[in-house]
Amino acid sequence: MKNPITVETIIQAPIEKIWDAWTEPEHIKAWSHASDDWHTPAATNDLRTGGRFSYTMAAKDGAESFDLQGTYIEVEKYARIEYVMDGSDARRVIVEFAPVEGGYKVTETFDPEDINPIEMQRGGWQAILDNFKKHVLK
Repeated sequence: MKNPITVETIIQAPIEKIWDAWTEPEHIKAWSHASDDWHTPAATNDLRTGGRFSYTMAAKDGAESFDLQGTYIEVEKYARIEYVMDGSDARRVIVEFAPVEGGYKVTETFDPEDINPIEMQRGGWQAILDNFKKHVLK
């Protein structure tokens, strides 16, 4: 990975609940946004090595949207997901689920893109991860 960025959170919940929330499209649509004025109206997920995913993230006012798509390189149930995002820079992302006292630490490590500042990217990905945690704990 090239100068990767890492974000993480600890969630006090069973791994099955965490995993399902991370991987099932209906759950993904509920948490995959960095701020309340955005949402994810569409998500598909073929969770297997070689499988593909696609999420549409959009501003709720319809002003902008983009598709996040990629291919899974490795899927180890309840432990690790690695994928490569579509695009000319083929950025890699590794998501790890590690047991800690009372729950699991979810860590995302990803290649930065070249457009936005590193701190902005870290903040956006952390905000999405924080929304994920809130969703799991509902």
